[in-house]
Amino acid sequence: MTPIKSAFSAWKIGLAIGIGLLISSWMVYRAVTKVNFVKVADGQGTHSWVDGNQNSEIDIHDSEDFKSTPKGNYAQQTISDAFNQIEWTNSTWWWLIGALLFMVGRDFFYMLRIRLLTKNKLGWKAAFYVIMLWEFASALSPGVVGGAAVAMFILNRETIPFGKATAIVIITTFMDNLFYVVMIPFVFLFIHHSELFPIQGSQALVWWFWIGYAVIFSICLLLYLTIFWYPKLATRFLLFIFRLPFLKRWSFIAKEWGKDIEIASEEFKQEKRSHWIKVFFATFGSWISRYLVINAILNAFLDLGFLENMKILGKQFVLWLFMLVTPTPGGSGVAEYAFGELLADFGASAILLVGMAILWRLISYFPYLFIGAIVLPAWIRRTKK
Repeated sequence: MTPIKSAFSAWKIGLAIGIGLLISSWMVYRAVTKVNFVKVADGQGTHSWVDGNQNSEIDIHDSEDFKSTPKGNYAQQTISDAFNQIEWTNSTWWWLIGALLFMVGRDFFYMLRIRLLTKNKLGWKAAFYVIMLWEFASALSPGVVGGAAVAMFILNRETIPFGKATAIVIITTFMDNLFYVVMIPFVFLFIHHSELFPIQGSQALVWWFWIGYAVIFSICLLLYLTIFWYPKLATRFLLFIFRLPFLKRWSFIAKEWGKDIEIASEEFKQEKRSHWIKVFFATFGSWISRYLVINAILNAFLDLGFLENMKILGKQFVLWLFMLVTPTPGGSGVAEYAFGELLADFGASAILLVGMAILWRLISYFPYLFIGAIVLPAWIRRTKK
C-alpha cells in the first residue's frame, strides 16, 4: 500500500473525524465559558489583584492573579456576560452578517484560484471540497505548518497527479507570501509603525515582525526559484525525505513526483502573464476578505471612521505574522491574545475585546473544524474510485 492509500485508510479517516469533532467541541466550549476578570468601581467587585504569577502585569485571563475578596475592585465575567451588556442594534447584526459574507468571499476566491491553477479541471463542487478540507487541515495544524501537506493528497485524490498537485500547492504558498511581501511596504508607507504595534514591548515586537518578514520574503523567493527556474530542487528534496527508513521502500514514488513537478513547472512557465495576474487577483481577494472580517466585527460594536478602518487593516498584517509562527492548532490562544493587544487602543473595554476576539474565531476558525469533519466522509465516498 502506498503512503497516499495508507493515509486514507478507513480507520484513519474515522479517527481524524472523531478527533476533529472532539477538538472542535472542546475549543468552542472553552472559548465561550472562559472566565475573565474586569476592573469595576472600588468596593463593588468580588476579587483583588495579587499578581499570583509574579510577572508584575494584570492578566485578566489568569485566575491565579486574583484573590477572592469582599468589596474588591475586580469582578469575574464570562464572554456571554459581556455580550449581554451590549445593545444589539440592527447595525450590529448587519455588520455581523457582513463578517459572514466576507468569510464566504474568502473561500470563493480560494476556490477561484484553485480552479485557475488546475485549468478548470476541478469543477466548483470539487473546488469546494478541496478548499473546505484544506481549511480543516489548516485549522488542526500549527500556524507554521498549515494544511499544505494535506492539500497535496486532497488534490491528488481529485485526479490531479501528485507532482502537479505539489506544484500547485507550492504556487498557492508562493502567492500567499507574495501578497504579504508586496502589501507590507504599502502599509508602512501610509501608517507609521508606532501605530501598528502595542506600546508595551513594542521594540521587541517590531524586531520580531521584521525578522518574520525577512523569513517570509526568503521563502517566497525560494518557492519562486523552485517552481519557475529550478524544479529539480523539489525532486532532490523529495528524494532526501524518502531516504528515511520508514519511507525508503517508496523512494520510486518520489522520483515520479519529481518528474511531475518538473512537467508542471514547464506548463507554468508557458502561461501568459494575464493568467498569473488572475491568480494573484484571486489571492488578493481572498486575503482582503479574510482581513475585512475583523473590520466588520469591530464596526458592529465600535464607531469607527475610514482612517481607523485602514489602521485596523494594517494591524492585521502584524496579527497574521503572530498567528503564523505560533505552534498551537490554527494559532489558537495566541490569536485571541494578539487580537486584544493590537486593537486595544480603539476604545473598547478589555472584556469586550476578548468577546470580539472569540466572536472573530467563531466566525473565521471554528466553523471549518465542524464543516471539515462533516464534509470529509462525503468526500471520501465521492473520490473512492
